[in-house]
Amino acid sequence: MRRIPLSRRSHVTGFGSFETGLVEHESALERDFALLAAFDDPGAVIVAQPTTIRFETPVGARRYTPDFGVTWSDGRYELVEIKYRADLRANWSALRPGFVAARTTVHKDGGSFRIVTESAIRVPRLDNARRLLPLRTAPLDAELAEAAKTVVRRMGAATLRETVTAMPCDRVMALGVVWRLMARGDLVFDPQLAVGFDTRLRVS
Repeated sequence: MRRIPLSRRSHVTGFGSFETGLVEHESALERDFALLAAFDDPGAVIVAQPTTIRFETPVGARRYTPDFGVTWSDGRYELVEIKYRADLRANWSALRPGFVAARTTVHKDGGSFRIVTESAIRVPRLDNARRLLPLRTAPLDAELAEAAKTVVRRMGAATLRETVTAMPCDRVMALGVVWRLMARGDLVFDPQLAVGFDTRLRVS
């Protein structure tokens, strides 16, 4: 495996473990992007530094390696660069030729290139991913799961608080069951909003 150097900005390096495999990251922002992508699309295959693109400039040959290659479950493929907005502003003229080369290269194969900054990653949906993604494969009591879905069906659009209160078990156990159902997509909520007791749920 490729050895990952320490990130100059955040020193957060390592691996994230998701349903489709391990994903390397070199910064906290890269880690959070991978977490969010895995939460949004459980079938997404995320590969760190998938290719190195070589290209010519007026001052000579250069190369550029995008942060991620993502194959989404609907078949789309993206090369993704993760950058803080301040870094983009400060280094745009140096970075732009590599981005153009990446876009040109991936378009030939029917893919796309995208730059993602903290404004699209550090959103309430990320907090939901941090809380719920680890629960997606956690054990679930089938009888209590059905009880929770019955409560939500009966109310039409029950809040998380209403669902937990109406469950035939103690509050802690009920909350664990509801969170697991939300993580699995059996209970649907607005992912753009932070999860709280007033979050409205419906059965998938």
